[in-house]
Formats: sequence, C-alpha cells, structure tokens
Amino acid sequence: MTPADYDFIRKVLKERSGYVLSPEKHYLIDSRLTPLARQEGCADLSELVIKMRRPGAEALLARITETMTINESFFFRDKVPFDRFRDTILPALLEARRATRRLRIWCSACSTGQEPYSLAMVLKSMSEKLVGWQVDIVATDISREVLERAKAGIYSQFEVQRGLPIQMLMQYFQQVGEQWRVSEEIRRMVQFRHLNLLDRFTMLGTFDVVFCRNVLIYFDQPTKVNVLERVSHQLAPEGFLVLGAA
Repeated sequence: MTPADYDFIRKVLKERSGYVLSPEKHYLIDSRLTPLARQEGCADLSELVIKMRRPGAEALLARITETMTINESFFFRDKVPFDRFRDTILPALLEARRATRRLRIWCSACSTGQEPYSLAMVLKSMSEKLVGWQVDIVATDISREVLERAKAGIYSQFEVQRGLPIQMLMQYFQQVGEQWRVSEEIRRMVQFRHLNLLDRFTMLGTFDVVFCRNVLIYFDQPTKVNVLERVSHQLAPEGFLVLGAA
C-alpha cells in the first residue's frame, strides 16, 4: 500500500466517521482491511483503494468505515463511571425527576452492547427504588454489525469474564453452549439504534444521562467540540454527561 493509498483511507474515515487515524497506524489498516480486501476479490490493499475510488462504491465505503471503527468494549469498563452512576448520579436524578418519574439514558457509542447492558443491570439491581418509574436506555453506534451483535446479547466466556461480577453473570445471563446470553428482561431495557455522531441526532430527544466514552479520543479537536456542543443540547437540565473514569 502506497502512502497515497494510506492517506486516502485516512481521509475517507475522517469524512465519514470523524475517526482520525494517525500516520503511524499502518498496522491497524493492514490487520482490519486485508481480510475485507480478500472478500472483495482484491490482491492487496492498493487494489481495494482502486475499488473505493470508483463511482458507486458507497456500500464498500460503508463496510470499510464500519470495519475500521469497531472498537473493543467490556462489561463495567473502568468501573468508576458505573459506581458514580449508581451512588451519585441516580440518587440525584431520582430526587430531581420525582415529579415526572421518568429517566432517559443515552450510550452514544455502545459498540457490542456491554456498556448499556451494564447500566441496565445496575438499574435492575435498584428496582425497588424505581417502582413506578419509566427508564429508557438508548444505545447507538455507527456500526450496524456491532449493533446486531449487541441486540443478540450473546458473549463468549472471555467477554463475560472481563469486568462482569460473577453474581451478575449468574443472575442476568443464561448459558448457551459455550457462550452466555443476556437475559430477556435486561435486553428489553435497551433500545439499539444506528447513529453516526457526525450526523444530526436531535430526533433522539433529550436525556438525563449521556455516556460518551471511548469515542471522542478518535476525533480531532474541532470534531470533539462540535459533537460535545450538540450533545449539550440533548442534555436535560440537571443532567449528567459521563466522559470517562477520570
């Protein structure tokens, strides 16, 4: 792959997803796009770039963008945000929203679903305090592939061992062969929707809590400012924006 090919792929990713790939990340493109190039009948990544440049390549560009923006996730990642959600955010909102008895939570880059399902399990464990409340969890991601995985709620033994307390595994999952599936009651608590954060998202409505974690790090500064400014318009008064463990 030539430097010009690499720069073209970087440009496509930036324009379509906001993902800024640094100049030294050749290995990431090689590892993620080489299998896709073979599927497309290309001998190498340079041939794939030729196909990307042709008219009518929208479906291919979408596949490449999804392949490059799939990021790792695991249950209760970093732990601290979920502790704060349970111990600080929820008590404050239960007091602030006691007149409407409704809460809306948005996971803005949900990947394969571990984050929204973690929040759902926290909420389920506090169900006595939420009697009579309507709680919505909306989870979005740019990748349709990971959203399908998230909706299915099926995870490997390795995935459920990463951060998930054994008590919650036993309580909220069923074993299916060598894999584990999130229980139906937890899956029903989450609405998964396809969304590119570069696009308008006013149609989602307002939220009391927005989790926007492990996604802004891939954007350049102007894109971060743009996304956060628009997210702020979706945040209800006295709402919370969760960016990371720090």
